Amino acid sequence: MSERKFLVQRLGLMDYEDALAVQKQTELAVRQRQQQDTLLLLEHPHVFTVGRRAGSGSILLDQEQLNRRGVTVFETNRGGKVTYHGLGQIVGYPIISLSPDREDVHRYVRDIEGVLIRVMSDFGIDAFRIEGLTGVHTTEGKIAAIGVHIARWVTTHGFALNVNTDLSYFDYIIACEGEPVISMEVLLGREVELQEVEDSIIEHFGEVFEMRPEEVTSAVEV
Repeated sequence: MSERKFLVQRLGLMDYEDALAVQKQTELAVRQRQQQDTLLLLEHPHVFTVGRRAGSGSILLDQEQLNRRGVTVFETNRGGKVTYHGLGQIVGYPIISLSPDREDVHRYVRDIEGVLIRVMSDFGIDAFRIEGLTGVHTTEGKIAAIGVHIARWVTTHGFALNVNTDLSYFDYIIACEGEPVISMEVLLGREVELQEVEDSIIEHFGEVFEMRPEEVTSAVEV
């Protein structure tokens, strides 16, 4: 049996709307088996994304205040409530087929958490799960949010890891269960190189999902 592989695309800074288009394009290609399983890694400009469980009062700024701070808002079909994406945060979108042997939504989310817990260990950060909550936590707060969508067992959306993130933007939303947030930069007392964290994510994603990264690219056609 041949080893399963996944494609890694490092997209750099990309508007959320453009990234959604890339996700949809990739999802279709993976579903039709025209492209192998793919992991997209990128950053977004300031944006609040609204999941299916978000209430109407989850964003605490009006439109004028959002405009003044340069924040856009997008409603999405992922699970979860409202979260923030911005510079210094690594967003990962695994677009993989869970068929035939991983058709379990809860296992998939736990596996994503497992990847990020291993990544944090690489940097000397003790991270863990909290029963009943989704995401990756530390004793100082939540360091990674997870919100996924699965259709025909092909995954979209994914995770957001606070590396050098400006955490003040989380004050403007009622995120998930309202738990405090933290970043690698705050915990380590230094700015962290994003590429180094991406390298760790790629390595541990391959370990947890039992796949090998075949190619790393930095550009994609939208």
